[in-house]
Amino acid sequence: MALSWSHSVLFVKNMCEMREFYTRVLGFQVTDEGSIPGNKNIVFLSQQPNEHHQLGLIGPRENEGPPTTLAHFAFRVESMAELRDVIGRVENEGLNYRPTSHGNTWSIYFQDPEGNGIEIFHNTPWHVQQPQGKVWDTSLSDQELFAWTERTFQNEPLFGPRENYEEDRRKKLSSN
Repeated sequence: MALSWSHSVLFVKNMCEMREFYTRVLGFQVTDEGSIPGNKNIVFLSQQPNEHHQLGLIGPRENEGPPTTLAHFAFRVESMAELRDVIGRVENEGLNYRPTSHGNTWSIYFQDPEGNGIEIFHNTPWHVQQPQGKVWDTSLSDQELFAWTERTFQNEPLFGPRENYEEDRRKKLSSN
């Protein structure tokens, strides 16, 4: 199994300052933004047409916690078989995990021994405006999971083929 780096998500105290820094200074573009549970905002940033986000910013972060600014590390696998292999490994270790589909991925979230968040995911064939997140049943066959995902997210904003989203991103990036 080969893992490839995908993105990091940071807890931030000052969303406006951090967003401005990453877009103005480092050249990232905002790809999506919205609210998540806990009265928090999230901004997704990317420089690549095939990466919805390379960086996520969640805020505001309170002084008293969390103990780190990192929300999670994310790794992509190239097949559902590899994702299911990771699920088996995590289960064999007795770790708690949360299977979450964002419409554009099938993910599992869990923690390392020191509490650092880890996401392992496989891309779906679709793009969906983010943030999204629905628990998926890991016992579904691949065919059942594809059908469930399409049925669950097809009425969400910007739902469509991943390749269309990536082509639009390529055009936006080349115009800068």
